[in-house]
Amino acid sequence: MSRPEILFPLFADLETLEGVGPKSAKAFAGLGVEKPKDLLFLLPHSGIDRARRASVRDVIPPTTVTVEVTIGGHFPPLNKGRPYRVMVQDSALEFQLVFFHARGDYLKTLLPTGQKRLVSGRVEVFDGIAQMVHPDHILRLEEAGELPQFEPVYPLVAGITQKLVAKAVTAALARLPELPEWIDPSQKAKEGWPNWIDAIRAAHAPKTNADFSETAPARQRLAYDELFAHQVTLSLARASMRKAKGRASVATGALQKTVMEALPYKPTGAQSRAVAEITADMANPLRMNRLLQGDVGSGKTLVAFLALLVAVEAGGQGVMMAPTEILARQHLHGLVELAALAGVRLELLTGRDKGAERARKLEDLAEGRIHILVGTHAVFQKDVHFQDLRLAIIDEQHRFGVEQRMELGAKGQSADVLVMTATPIPRSLALASYGDMDISVLDEKPPGRKPVQTALVSTGRMDEVVEKLRHAVAEGRQAYWVCPLVEDSEVLDYASAEARFQHLRAALGEGVVAMVHGQMPPSEKDAAMAGFVAGRTRVLVATTVIEVGVNVPNASIMVIERAESFGLAQLHQLRGRVGRGSAHSTCLLMYQAPLSEGGERRLKVLRDTEDGFRIAEEDLAMRGAGDLIGTAQSGLPRFRVADMERQTALMAVAQSDARKLLHDDPALASPRGRAVRNLLWLLDQDRAIRLIAVG
Repeated sequence: MSRPEILFPLFADLETLEGVGPKSAKAFAGLGVEKPKDLLFLLPHSGIDRARRASVRDVIPPTTVTVEVTIGGHFPPLNKGRPYRVMVQDSALEFQLVFFHARGDYLKTLLPTGQKRLVSGRVEVFDGIAQMVHPDHILRLEEAGELPQFEPVYPLVAGITQKLVAKAVTAALARLPELPEWIDPSQKAKEGWPNWIDAIRAAHAPKTNADFSETAPARQRLAYDELFAHQVTLSLARASMRKAKGRASVATGALQKTVMEALPYKPTGAQSRAVAEITADMANPLRMNRLLQGDVGSGKTLVAFLALLVAVEAGGQGVMMAPTEILARQHLHGLVELAALAGVRLELLTGRDKGAERARKLEDLAEGRIHILVGTHAVFQKDVHFQDLRLAIIDEQHRFGVEQRMELGAKGQSADVLVMTATPIPRSLALASYGDMDISVLDEKPPGRKPVQTALVSTGRMDEVVEKLRHAVAEGRQAYWVCPLVEDSEVLDYASAEARFQHLRAALGEGVVAMVHGQMPPSEKDAAMAGFVAGRTRVLVATTVIEVGVNVPNASIMVIERAESFGLAQLHQLRGRVGRGSAHSTCLLMYQAPLSEGGERRLKVLRDTEDGFRIAEEDLAMRGAGDLIGTAQSGLPRFRVADMERQTALMAVAQSDARKLLHDDPALASPRGRAVRNLLWLLDQDRAIRLIAVG
């Protein structure tokens, strides 16, 4: 789909704008500005009051002031390194203009003695004398109209000045085309939003500080444009995912019933609801693309297994994929009993399967003798063929972006897709990252999970903690000891874990303590884990390799050293490793005093609640969206105007509007649809544009 002609001037080279040369064009790239259209969305973050005053006497320094002055004498510096001073007189006060490293001849032309000029800049008082150091503006009276009453302040990078940005923005604004409206008219009227062209102009010409708030109509409209464009992209991705022919997998309910009757407990309301949503999606001929998110211990495994049984009941196969081998084995352990109850065949396939063993599994899979396969990415290798794959479940979403979800779709010959994440995601982020998916949430804990008692302990009490641990181990309890994150270095992480391991082994005895860390070969890691699971070792010293999915019901103590160096979500995941058995569980957050304000707030939130969704909201409020899921691989959009944390409600409206628009006009061919195409071009939603082209 080619770019509409009306947008050409905004997509020209930056150097076609007055005042922008090759050097400054290069510097502008540091602000994410590569074309004139990018300047439209480079909004000022604050403003300076440049309204004229009669005299510097009328303000309280230090502050910015704009006054008309008569220029007096020039006083060049007597010694090197001293400033150059120019005396000036306004209507009521004499003060000085001060310049460092200035050329006298230049200043004499700029400020001729006896003439009048308009000066604007920050006034401060030194030794009882008012001074304006390096005025921001010096204008002849006839040029005074060029200075706005309220001057916008833009973000800068090296090689770019406020003057240059202002000039370039003015030149870009001169190219604004009149574009047809893409926002739903009733929505626009209800909110009282301006037209796009007026909103852009208003955002660059603020009148007061209120114009910078996200609730100012011009800014809110531009934020909505961004959120809407992003949601249109996700909805197109969702539509193309669904268009890929799905298959109706209709459950008989027989296997599910067998399992449910044999379970010692009743599923929670949330679990039953999620299973019903998934079963309905699978029975539909469109492809399922659903996210199952649940807090630590909310019972995702059972829901996943019942979904896999739908595939088997319908005569097909299911696959469950985990990011690491340890987790794949965990899933296998979690599902073995359930599979036995249902009488279905379950197998594991990882990179370790070799030779005859692997060949046998692949043959059984291709012949349909294996009903459910658990594995790592090895499942995606060329020689892995299913007889009839109906459902693919991917665990721990963050390692998968929208692009990978599409690839998986391609492999699955129309298999339904269910993504599971144990990280509760605040609603705004769920909409931003997974707007292309339908979402099921497990927000209840199954009965029998005991609360974990959480306490804060300073590292000064280390000996006390080790002593308590000795008693606990003597009583047959098991504990995790998580070592601090060291400056993002696996080698240093390893050194700190090694030192703690030696210390605890000396205190608790040989054979009691084991260690796992990122530098170990996988076979050793698995052996250490297996020894701990079997209860041969009592204390497992670990770097964060244990954070996701490890399940040892007998482990009831979690010590997290230097807890302040971890993020909230990570701490919540780590704590979720205990409290899985019948014993009363404890989590000790050890911190190095004094704590920073943020560190203290994080640890207190964790101490006071076990609700993962509340913790995630807090985490978002404290860290911002990008950090929360590590922007690099999160596939999170980078918005220039919209604020995901504060404008969740706007995002929800944008999502329902985008889905409705594409439901009514899937090819964006209606007048409004064509207007939306302009918006997608303006906001670089190339992926969306490719998807329309495909559609």
